[in-house]
Amino acid sequence: MLDTPISIQPAVLRILDANFDRAREGLRIIEEWCRFALNDSGMANECKQMRQELGMWHTAEIRSARDTMGDVGTALTHPREEQRAGIEQLLQANLCRVQEALRVLEEYGKLHSASMSSGCKQMRYQVYTLESNLLNYHRQQIFTKAKLYLVTSPAPDLIQRVEAALQGGLTLVQYRDKQSNDIDRLAIAQQLCKLCHDYGALFILNDRVDLALAVDADGVHLGQQDIPVALARQILGSQRIIGRSTTSPEEMSLAIKEGADYIGVGPVYETPTKAGKAAAGLEYVQYAAKNATVPWFAIGGIDSNNINDVLQAGAPGVAIVRAIMAAENPTHAVQSCLSILNQVR
Repeated sequence: MLDTPISIQPAVLRILDANFDRAREGLRIIEEWCRFALNDSGMANECKQMRQELGMWHTAEIRSARDTMGDVGTALTHPREEQRAGIEQLLQANLCRVQEALRVLEEYGKLHSASMSSGCKQMRYQVYTLESNLLNYHRQQIFTKAKLYLVTSPAPDLIQRVEAALQGGLTLVQYRDKQSNDIDRLAIAQQLCKLCHDYGALFILNDRVDLALAVDADGVHLGQQDIPVALARQILGSQRIIGRSTTSPEEMSLAIKEGADYIGVGPVYETPTKAGKAAAGLEYVQYAAKNATVPWFAIGGIDSNNINDVLQAGAPGVAIVRAIMAAENPTHAVQSCLSILNQVR
């Protein structure tokens, strides 16, 4: 043990005890999700190993300093601790809890055991990596299951319409706005990103890699005139989703070669969203069904009147703009689309 004044040592031991408990409890919560929800033995075992290592450092000497009745912090709480909006928020809160506790153990551990302090420091970096892997795993799970992709269009009640769509079970949203200035676009993107995550949905930003990074979006969707996929990947990192619009077999092939995570296939029908762009037609959908090697969504003029034709042509999922954004009831519009899409296997 390092040379520490007697008057300080009891307080240090109490701090160590409380933070060992916090770290181990947080890891157990994360471990349970990895084990029972994700069925991922690797991440579950990683959490278990860290808990056991912390348990070895959590000695009888440290435990003996515990004074629960005299702890003035047991009555302290915050409204945000009383509920979780979704599993992502729950996981994020507990990952942060573990990281903060490990930082405390690292610093105060310097007054108790240099080796323990060093071990907690290394474990904190391990948890950072676990956080990235876990949240990316969660993101990919949502994306893989998504069959309906809402691409927004400008509306005075945009936020309310997107929330109504999310209430219908939507899990994938792209914010597309070619008109607003950057200040307004950033503010709206921040609101939409939080809203999507509160509902357990993914948020994609159209075109703007810089804004996607600024609001912590789940990814970006690039048009044919936007920056290369490789550059977007360099800026956003390997764990964000990057999509690319395609209108022909040649563009599809290039987008896949560039490393796009998914592609948009269309416009299937003529649409005001792509004014002046000739429809690619169902023939391109049929081509994608046979040749696309990454996830894809048919897009362009798709609504309740033609969605079955698009699905029969082989589309595994669809991206919709007006049929949801201009719907009298976006919630019902989403539910109706999902009902059709979920019949397709």
